[in-house]
Amino acid sequence: MLNQAAGDRQILAKQLNISPHQLSYVTHSGEGEGLLFYGNTILPFIDHFPKDTELYRVMTTKPQEVASA
Repeated sequence: MLNQAAGDRQILAKQLNISPHQLSYVTHSGEGEGLLFYGNTILPFIDHFPKDTELYRVMTTKPQEVASA
């Protein structure tokens, strides 16, 4: 789960049993930051993937980066 709007965060927190501390990882989070859900485990993550690689070019979901490649 990535950055979420305030109202959506509250709904998701209740539905997914996300603690206030865990919720902080999707409050004003940056690119490549958020929460991963694996079964009953919730893991915060930060992944600043290098943008100057072929793998990044293939994986990016940003249309402006795909168009300029």
